[in-house]
This record gives sequence, C-alpha cells and structure tokens, in this order.
Amino acid sequence: MDKILEKTLLYDYYGELLTEHQREIYENVVFNDMSLSEAAEEYGISRQGVHDLIRRCNETLAQYEEKLHMVEESRAIRKAAEAILTENDLTKIRALANDILKALQ
Repeated sequence: MDKILEKTLLYDYYGELLTEHQREIYENVVFNDMSLSEAAEEYGISRQGVHDLIRRCNETLAQYEEKLHMVEESRAIRKAAEAILTENDLTKIRALANDILKALQ
C-alpha cells in the first residue's frame, strides 16, 4: 500500500495518542510537506531530532496497530460492505452483514 496512505490511516486512528508536540511536528512534516530543516528551525531542535521524532512516531503508530488492529478491522468491514453492494444472493448478503456485525463487537 502507498506509504503516505498507510501513514494517514495510522495517524487518523491513533494520532491522538501522540503528544501535542509530536502531532504538530508530524503533521507539518508528513502531511504539510515541511522540510526537516524548516521544522528544526521552527521548533528549535536539530534536523536529526526532527528526523528521529518522525521515525519514532511512525514506529509508535505501527505498534498501536499491531496491538489494536483498528485499521485492519476497518478495512475488513469496508471490504464486506462493498461486497454487499455487488451481491445479489440474499443468503450471501446476510452472511456478509453478519461478518460486519461480528467485526463491530
């Protein structure tokens, strides 16, 4: 999967678990295309410090997903919902709906 899409999904689900400082720098560098040097200057830390913070945030977000599986479950629910839209067999639609309900429990 596209790395930026993966980072976006992980951040959407788990970003609030980062500190405000981490979120601010992460958003500016990853999503707003601020360079490491620009971020370092703005936040009064070294370029290496910004790089390390981004790397640690990516690792932290990935660890949350490993433990909580929220992105994975969301994808499974989306896949089942999309299958319902194209399915004509009522028995299969019910089975897919049950899969969604189980995933939401």
